[in-house]
Amino acid sequence: MNKKPLILVTNDDGITAPGIRHLISIMKTLGEVVVVAPDRPQSGMGHAITISDNLYCDPVTIDKYSEIKEYSCSGTPADCVKIGTQEILDRQPDLLVSGINHGSNASVNVIYSGTMSAAVEAGIEGIPAIGFSLLDYSMKADFKPTTKFVKRITQQVLEHGLPEGCVLNVNFPVAESSEIKGVKVCRQAKAHWQEQFDKRSNPQGRDYYWLSGEFINNDKGENTDIQALEQNYVSVVPVQFDLTAHRAMETLNNWKLND
Repeated sequence: MNKKPLILVTNDDGITAPGIRHLISIMKTLGEVVVVAPDRPQSGMGHAITISDNLYCDPVTIDKYSEIKEYSCSGTPADCVKIGTQEILDRQPDLLVSGINHGSNASVNVIYSGTMSAAVEAGIEGIPAIGFSLLDYSMKADFKPTTKFVKRITQQVLEHGLPEGCVLNVNFPVAESSEIKGVKVCRQAKAHWQEQFDKRSNPQGRDYYWLSGEFINNDKGENTDIQALEQNYVSVVPVQFDLTAHRAMETLNNWKLND
């Protein structure tokens, strides 16, 4: 049977964000689309799930001319995947796509990302998944240059699937279509955030903090996602959700852990 693939779409910037609206427009050309996305921005939520509050998921109409089913969820991106696959859909989706995120999820940012945590949650459930991000934090970001690459990468995943135990982290440079040189499969750069806290006091005299910081790239090696993006390539990093440090097991097994 030539049934259209079922594609679940989510994000962490909220269901009305320009990035997810652009992603939906692309996915409509590739399959049957259902959207389950947060009702408000959930950036930086990582893999948080709702366990101490009510979780709501209501049908909404964002585009009155569209026949796509959309649901606005009160929870996190990971919640959206869970409730989407277990309560909304009548069968397992063939693909989960998350994004397009407003801002980078390259390097260590993948750890904090709600966009990528949604993809990882789908991967845990055995669903091929891709997280898409554009290195532009503005709500007025131009997503058009991502279109052909989003479509091409998605088509390849639908055709070939993904290796067991991994999902894709895809990041786009801020560039015109003609300036993007292509796609590079690469590794996650070794980098970190050097955090700073801006300490203030409220009118009642209680201290509070605003988190800021500087992104530090410590990786001088080749074939990293940061390097690819700096050279105007689309970076594709296969991300595994088995967090076992397998190389460290031999070292630990040499310790005197048992009497």
